[in-house]
Amino acid sequence: MFSLSRRTKGEVVFDTLNNLGMLLICFVTLYPIWYVLINAFNDGKDAMLGGIYWWPRIFSLENFKAVFDNPGIMTAMGLTVAKTVLGVVAHVFFTAMVAYAFSRRDLIGGKLYILLGTITMIFSGGLIPSFLLIRNLHMLDNFMVYIIPVLFSFFDLIIFMTFFREIPDGLEEAARIDGANDWIVFLRVVLPVSMPVLATIALFHGVYQWNDYFTGIIYVNNENLQPIQTFLYRVVAQSSSNIMTTAVQGSAVTKSVTSQSIKLATMVVTTLPIVFAYPFLQRYFVKGMMIGSIKG
Repeated sequence: MFSLSRRTKGEVVFDTLNNLGMLLICFVTLYPIWYVLINAFNDGKDAMLGGIYWWPRIFSLENFKAVFDNPGIMTAMGLTVAKTVLGVVAHVFFTAMVAYAFSRRDLIGGKLYILLGTITMIFSGGLIPSFLLIRNLHMLDNFMVYIIPVLFSFFDLIIFMTFFREIPDGLEEAARIDGANDWIVFLRVVLPVSMPVLATIALFHGVYQWNDYFTGIIYVNNENLQPIQTFLYRVVAQSSSNIMTTAVQGSAVTKSVTSQSIKLATMVVTTLPIVFAYPFLQRYFVKGMMIGSIKG
């Protein structure tokens, strides 16, 4: 029998202060989200009186009813879902495909390509050249402006390339002995064992696509092609404009809904989907990279 050594007083004090500090950080991080949530579920007119800190004082779903009754918001939400799904699939596949080529140590000019790509991570042409390029490519007021300009990321390529270089050579060699070419090796060998990095890049780019509002502001004038975050930006920036009138026009709840309550409800609607998606991808972050894929 081995007796456990008793903890010293200093260790107890350190652990206590450490736990209290972490609780404080969690509270400071989560309370603003909770504050938005409870005010979104509170009656709009009552919320204007203030004093709501922990629970809704007058619970109401009218704010969300006004949000979902607005066809503009629903159109923006549908477009955001479409561009997020399509953008993630295209970005992950294209970047992984290029990264697989870069991961080959026998790639001619590979070091030069990596140097040129690294330069693009540090320097960029700026907003005006980017706008002129998008205009000349005829992608203004075009859905593909959300997909093609961000189809490739050199930063994500480095993550993919590092991962691919750690895949045992025995996997590819076995596939090539069976007659597989580069495409078959990439699609049926490399990608299936790369789920952790695929899920990570998919989450990163999915969050970017979902939260991107700047593209809709700069390159899109058609309101039917503006994503939900651009719509939310317009709501926040023009809280007293016709957007608020449109959001509640013709509704029986105009007396209990305010511009501020519409803002908060819209923020909740636009944030929750990406929050719910995270737990389904998190499990891939902690998986071993090559568990069971090759026997030693």
